[in-house]
Amino acid sequence: MGTPDFAVPSLEALLASGYEVVAVVTQPDRPKGRKRVLTPPPVKVRAQAAGIPVLQPERLREPAAVDAVLSFRPDVVVTAAYGQILPKALLEAPPRGCLNVHASLLPKYRGGAPIHRAILNGETETGVTIMTMAEALDAGDILSQVRVPIERTDTAGTLHDKLARAGAQLLLETLPRWLRGEITPQPQDHAQATYAPNLTRADERIDWTAPAEAVYNRVRGLHPWPVAYTTTADGQVLKVWWGTPRPGRADAPPGTVVAVEERAVVVATGDGLFALEEVQPAGKTRMPVAHYLRGAGRAVLAPGTRLGMEAE
Repeated sequence: MGTPDFAVPSLEALLASGYEVVAVVTQPDRPKGRKRVLTPPPVKVRAQAAGIPVLQPERLREPAAVDAVLSFRPDVVVTAAYGQILPKALLEAPPRGCLNVHASLLPKYRGGAPIHRAILNGETETGVTIMTMAEALDAGDILSQVRVPIERTDTAGTLHDKLARAGAQLLLETLPRWLRGEITPQPQDHAQATYAPNLTRADERIDWTAPAEAVYNRVRGLHPWPVAYTTTADGQVLKVWWGTPRPGRADAPPGTVVAVEERAVVVATGDGLFALEEVQPAGKTRMPVAHYLRGAGRAVLAPGTRLGMEAE
């Protein structure tokens, strides 16, 4: 059971290792893009290519949906970023239980956005956990974990790919041992639990009163989706695809443009400077800031103008 790209390596690993995947359960097709084209989840595409039956219940908690899944009589259910909570009737049915591939070192970062939140918080390490599933959010017993360093240049996108591969490998190492009864589940220390709630629009806004390092974590933690943003002096949204901290301080309020260079626009933060390097003006495609400065950006990002004023 899974939906986005994160789950595809785990499915491919099971297929390549000879496990009989009797069915795949994923979210319904959703409209995407400006033209709202109905698009199948990545896991569905991979499953259909392998000739595996696909179920896409709108609500898995409906008894009919549970019955449809159990009609395949699975010995064990493996989930990875499925996107719906499994009902008790399903959790208790498979003889070898329901396992989950979670993109964090539980009990840290329970919830739907562990990859983004780890970078936003400036973590230098995260990982993947294989756990048994429980009715509470990501609170099941731990079967295995693998640690993955977060490099300074990692984005949510690159870290996602690393963790997806690490999760698939860990699943291949854990599943046969679990099926042979060689693993004793370890309860989580619930007192140490932290949470990684789904992202909101407020999470995407750059707070220029924060230190430059925190601005950097926000930009890379939201790259390539949903992308951090600020607002210009005329109130327009300016997405910030990339930028880096700069040494030095500025005698100017946070959010003030203090220098315009050939390939960067330097902005004052609450502690240090931050150089905008790739941006996306409203209604335009993403572009190097140098390109933006050759057009409307020259006035919008002129020295002395302030960004993000709507939040103050």
